[in-house]
Amino acid sequence: MLDLAYAMMPPPEGQEPGGMGVLGMLPPMIMMFVIFYFILIRPQQKKQKETQKMLDNLKEGDNVVTLSGIHGTVKKLKDDYVMLQISDQPQAVRIKINRSSIALMKDQG
Repeated sequence: MLDLAYAMMPPPEGQEPGGMGVLGMLPPMIMMFVIFYFILIRPQQKKQKETQKMLDNLKEGDNVVTLSGIHGTVKKLKDDYVMLQISDQPQAVRIKINRSSIALMKDQG
């Protein structure tokens, strides 16, 4: 009952009804954006740079894995595609894929 009485009282002089004004909401919004940037945006940008660097450093003979999970060896490089050998049999199987379809390079060793 007492809560109802407080809810019905008019706000004190100089204050808006409803709590915080626009300026009161600004610092929490800025903090949320900063947290969002450091948790989501920045790590994604770093990963994109690392992937682009890996794709730029590809050379013939590298063992790679494609986004679809195909393991193979790079046999020929062009600007936008890669010839990938996926079999060591006498009649080697080679496929032509987009350079951007390579997910990672496997360690030689």
